Amino acid sequence: MLGTLEVATVVLVGLMVGVEFSVVFVMNRVIDALPEDSAQQAHAHGGRMLGAVMPVWYIGSLVLVAGWVVAGRHDPDPGTSLLVTAAALLVLSVIMSLLLLVPINSRNKTWTPENRPADWREQLDRWARYHYGRLALIAAAFILLAAARG
Repeated sequence: MLGTLEVATVVLVGLMVGVEFSVVFVMNRVIDALPEDSAQQAHAHGGRMLGAVMPVWYIGSLVLVAGWVVAGRHDPDPGTSLLVTAAALLVLSVIMSLLLLVPINSRNKTWTPENRPADWREQLDRWARYHYGRLALIAAAFILLAAARG
């Protein structure tokens, strides 16, 4: 049972890292190459779509890591500190999301070419900078989880 939980956790967090990596290094670059109105509409649509899915994914990943820690608490494996550190990084990523990224995304997903603010690009650039930091946190958590799985 513990082995299945470990694999499921590593896979789920790894997939989350992959999705967030593709947002930064693929999707945003493709979207930003579109004409201004189309780019803004694509960012808004992406914000609505991923904004509905990613909170469940982030919290679900954290729950799985916590389950792994609890299920393996009697195991003398030294990987517990790696798990706790990974969990702390995931908690940080959720806090960062709530405080920095979600407020921007909540505004962005309602914008249209007719109602977007004049600084919409600057706001999305700020979101992207915060997203780099969040990606670094979840990538580090993934590496720690993979190492704990050993």
